[in-house]
Amino acid sequence: EVQLVESGGGLVQPGGSLRLSCAASGFTFRMYVMSWVRQAPGKGREFVAAISWAVGVTDYGDSVKDRFTITRNNAKTTLYLQMNSLKPEDTAIYYCVASSTSGLRGPYHYWGQGTQVTVSS
Repeated sequence: EVQLVESGGGLVQPGGSLRLSCAASGFTFRMYVMSWVRQAPGKGREFVAAISWAVGVTDYGDSVKDRFTITRNNAKTTLYLQMNSLKPEDTAIYYCVASSTSGLRGPYHYWGQGTQVTVSS
Protein backbone atom coordinates (compact mmCIF):
# COMPACT_ATOMS: atom_id res chain seq x y z
CA GLU A 1 0.00 0.00 0.00
CA VAL A 2 1.35 3.39 -1.01
CA GLN A 3 1.54 5.87 1.85
CA LEU A 4 2.67 9.49 1.94
CA VAL A 5 2.40 10.89 5.46
CA GLU A 6 3.07 14.58 5.96
CA SER A 7 3.99 16.17 9.27
CA GLY A 8 5.39 19.42 10.62
CA GLY A 9 2.55 21.79 9.84
CA GLY A 10 1.12 24.21 12.36
CA LEU A 11 0.61 27.83 13.30
CA VAL A 12 3.52 30.23 12.85
CA GLN A 13 3.89 34.00 12.93
CA PRO A 14 4.78 35.96 9.78
CA GLY A 15 8.51 35.83 9.20
CA GLY A 16 8.81 32.51 10.97
CA SER A 17 9.93 29.11 9.73
CA LEU A 18 8.56 25.58 9.53
CA ARG A 19 9.94 22.31 8.23
CA LEU A 20 7.55 19.86 6.65
CA SER A 21 8.36 16.17 6.32
CA CYS A 22 6.78 13.45 4.21
CA ALA A 23 7.41 9.81 5.05
CA ALA A 24 6.92 7.59 2.00
CA SER A 25 6.33 3.86 1.75
CA GLY A 26 4.88 1.26 -0.59
CA PHE A 27 6.72 2.34 -3.74
CA THR A 28 10.29 2.79 -4.98
CA PHE A 29 10.82 6.25 -3.54
CA ARG A 30 14.21 6.87 -5.14
CA MET A 31 12.72 6.41 -8.63
CA TYR A 32 10.02 9.08 -8.24
CA VAL A 33 10.03 12.83 -8.68
CA MET A 34 8.74 14.22 -5.39
CA SER A 35 6.88 17.48 -5.01
CA TRP A 36 4.95 19.72 -2.68
CA VAL A 37 1.64 21.19 -3.82
CA ARG A 38 -0.55 23.47 -1.70
CA GLN A 39 -4.15 24.59 -1.66
CA ALA A 40 -5.28 27.74 0.09
CA PRO A 41 -8.88 28.22 1.25
CA GLY A 42 -11.12 28.96 -1.71
CA LYS A 43 -8.28 28.61 -4.23
CA GLY A 44 -7.00 25.98 -6.61
CA ARG A 45 -3.96 23.83 -6.13
CA GLU A 46 -0.60 25.54 -6.54
CA PHE A 47 2.76 24.02 -7.36
CA VAL A 48 5.28 24.75 -4.60
CA ALA A 49 8.45 22.76 -5.28
CA ALA A 50 9.79 19.58 -6.82
CA ILE A 51 12.97 17.52 -6.68
CA SER A 52 14.14 14.97 -9.21
CA TRP A 53 14.85 11.37 -8.30
CA ALA A 54 18.47 11.20 -9.37
CA VAL A 55 20.75 14.21 -9.13
CA GLY A 56 18.48 16.38 -7.02
CA VAL A 57 17.48 18.93 -9.62
CA THR A 58 14.92 21.27 -8.06
CA ASP A 59 12.15 23.54 -9.27
CA TYR A 60 10.17 26.14 -7.32
CA GLY A 61 7.03 28.12 -7.77
CA ASP A 62 7.63 31.84 -8.22
CA SER A 63 5.86 32.74 -4.97
CA VAL A 64 8.20 30.61 -2.82
CA LYS A 65 11.49 30.89 -4.68
CA ASP A 66 14.37 31.96 -2.43
CA ARG A 67 12.30 31.27 0.71
CA PHE A 68 11.57 27.54 0.53
CA THR A 69 14.00 24.64 0.05
CA ILE A 70 13.03 21.13 -0.98
CA THR A 71 15.28 18.17 -0.15
CA ARG A 72 14.98 14.41 -0.02
CA ASN A 73 16.67 11.52 1.76
CA ASN A 74 16.32 8.42 -0.39
CA ALA A 75 17.76 6.16 2.32
CA LYS A 76 15.04 7.29 4.71
CA THR A 77 12.41 7.58 1.94
CA THR A 78 11.55 11.02 3.26
CA LEU A 79 10.86 14.33 1.56
CA TYR A 80 11.33 17.70 3.26
CA LEU A 81 10.31 21.30 2.75
CA GLN A 82 12.11 23.99 4.71
CA MET A 83 9.97 27.11 4.73
CA ASN A 84 11.52 30.41 5.82
CA SER A 85 10.25 33.99 5.87
CA LEU A 86 6.70 32.75 5.93
CA LYS A 87 3.91 35.09 4.84
CA PRO A 88 0.16 35.00 5.54
CA GLU A 89 -0.38 34.09 1.88
CA ASP A 90 1.55 30.86 2.48
CA THR A 91 -1.40 29.65 4.57
CA ALA A 92 -2.66 26.46 2.93
CA ILE A 93 -2.87 22.72 3.14
CA TYR A 94 0.44 21.33 1.91
CA TYR A 95 0.41 18.01 0.06
CA CYS A 96 3.30 15.67 -0.60
CA VAL A 97 2.97 14.16 -4.09
CA ALA A 98 4.89 11.63 -6.16
CA SER A 99 5.30 11.30 -9.91
CA SER A 100 6.75 8.44 -11.89
CA THR A 101 7.37 10.62 -14.95
CA SER A 102 10.50 12.69 -15.49
CA GLY A 103 8.82 16.08 -15.51
CA LEU A 104 9.08 18.24 -12.42
CA ARG A 105 5.51 19.56 -12.55
CA GLY A 106 3.40 16.44 -12.82
CA PRO A 107 1.33 14.53 -13.55
CA TYR A 108 1.11 13.24 -10.01
CA HIS A 109 0.40 9.62 -9.21
CA TYR A 110 0.34 9.50 -5.40
CA TRP A 111 -0.91 12.06 -2.87
CA GLY A 112 -0.58 12.42 0.86
CA GLN A 113 -3.42 13.51 3.12
CA GLY A 114 -1.98 16.99 3.59
CA THR A 115 -0.78 19.07 6.53
CA GLN A 116 -2.16 22.48 7.47
CA VAL A 117 0.17 25.47 7.59
CA THR A 118 -1.25 28.69 9.02
CA VAL A 119 0.75 31.91 9.03
CA SER A 120 -0.85 34.50 11.28
CA SER A 121 -0.01 36.89 14.07
